[in-house]
Amino acid sequence: MYRVIDQKKTGEKMKKMLLGKGYDVKALQKYLNLSGTQSIYRWFQGKMLPSIDNLLAISDLLGVGIEDLLEYKD
Repeated sequence: MYRVIDQKKTGEKMKKMLLGKGYDVKALQKYLNLSGTQSIYRWFQGKMLPSIDNLLAISDLLGVGIEDLLEYKD
């Protein structure tokens, strides 16, 4: 069986990691060149996952691997 990403836990983890490094939603919006903040809030709430491009950009910003951003269902 393959692993399944837990969107809610992943969103919470990303939020904690970003805020812990001093990045707020507006800074992330600017860094990712997004038109608004709505998608970032959806990621943090676990309603959706970032695209692979955005996951890569966030991992680069934090200096971690993409795998380190993800949480999996049991």
